[in-house]
Amino acid sequence: MLKHRSSPLVLSVVLAGLAALAPFAIDTYLPAFPTLETALHSTPLELQQSLTFYLLPYALMTLWHGAISDSIGRITTIKWGLGVFVFASIGCAFAPNIETLWFFRVLQGLSGGAGNVVARAMVRDLFEGAQAQRVMATVQMLFGIAPAVAPIIGGLLLGIHWQAIFIFLALYSSFSLWAAIRYLPETMPVDKRMPLSAKQVIKDYRIIFGDKEFNYVVFALGANFAGFFIYVLASPVFLVKHLGLSQHQFGYMFIPTVCGMILGSYFAKRAAGRYSRQKVVKAAYAWMAAMAILNVLVCFILPTHPIYNILPVALFNVGMALAMPVLSLAALDRHPKIRGTAASGQAFIQMLLSTVSAGLIVPLLWYAPSGLALAMAGYLVFGWLMIRKSKVW
Repeated sequence: MLKHRSSPLVLSVVLAGLAALAPFAIDTYLPAFPTLETALHSTPLELQQSLTFYLLPYALMTLWHGAISDSIGRITTIKWGLGVFVFASIGCAFAPNIETLWFFRVLQGLSGGAGNVVARAMVRDLFEGAQAQRVMATVQMLFGIAPAVAPIIGGLLLGIHWQAIFIFLALYSSFSLWAAIRYLPETMPVDKRMPLSAKQVIKDYRIIFGDKEFNYVVFALGANFAGFFIYVLASPVFLVKHLGLSQHQFGYMFIPTVCGMILGSYFAKRAAGRYSRQKVVKAAYAWMAAMAILNVLVCFILPTHPIYNILPVALFNVGMALAMPVLSLAALDRHPKIRGTAASGQAFIQMLLSTVSAGLIVPLLWYAPSGLALAMAGYLVFGWLMIRKSKVW
């Protein structure tokens, strides 16, 4: 474990700020979809694909962020990634049409994952054992606030102009970059850095994805997250069309669901060092299963209502957040010598499932709340089939 001058709380806040850039880039502009349709002369499907144009490059580039940070250092990787993200955000703000917005969303996707991937690796670089689990839970708790705050901020900025949303993203990423340089130590010393080459990266990923235990854990982790994330991706239709809320009322869903994440993260922090990871994971899956079943029953039995349809999703997140630190650390610990690459592999699987959701699953199933509830249940079943084969179970 490396020595560092900043306190664990300061490190946690800065790392969480880096990790939160991804949900801010996704969620802040969701309330602006109706306005953007008019401003950019586009259709709802074309705007939905602006999420895919962000998520797919994000997923692909996460395969490289960790390897790059293993080679040139964590802080240098953050500098390059966030620098490009600032430029891309300004480009989005002044996009005259949907095609230009797609282009700069691709740039945001290529660069936005640097903070998230490097932050995961740095948690494990800096801390060990139960302390690592507690710090990861703290990072997750603070990171969980972003999806709740982002659409609310987006709704407020929309009152100024839709361009203000992307200017905000440029300012947020600039501040995160300054905080990383100011407070984070370089946790990849020169003597431990790995050579960067396509051949070496491919070799490392063959090692990582050839590890069945790693695959079980990261696919379970990604599926749990995707079960909730489909509601984020579908929120412009789910909240406005099905639940009858306005574009300024996205907080009705995001505040309860993120409170669920924060509560689950708190439980994970309390459980660290007290209960075995097997007990924590099994308790989390039992809770998620109960909430997924409740969600399906509510959609088929009760009339559509914000409380009925949002509460099971918020409660599902308690279990998801409880399991997340355990699963994330279990994956990173499989390959300590190439931890940055392992963090990239973990983030890639998570974003790959989210990209599939954005491009295929959500447009097929957002016809009704019941379709989204079935998708959540399906992802949970897939995650359970993966994790039950692992040593974590």
